[in-house]
Amino acid sequence: MVHTIDAVFDGKVLLPEGPLPLEPNTRVRITVESVEPRAGKTASFLETAQSLNLDGPPDWSENIDKYLYGGDANDGG
Repeated sequence: MVHTIDAVFDGKVLLPEGPLPLEPNTRVRITVESVEPRAGKTASFLETAQSLNLDGPPDWSENIDKYLYGGDANDGG
């Protein structure tokens, strides 16, 4: 089974950036590939959403169920 993980080398050990789907004491073979650090700041969710330039009715947030599921927003379905 092959898993790709991101990790950081602290000078002594590799520190995975998330949990590994492995049982304790599982033997593994590691191939190391250096990756370039991400350039600049990662965009926030709000910045990403704003960059999509979505166009829609001004009452989206008030009537989200109506737009997702159809029907009258005031009739409960």
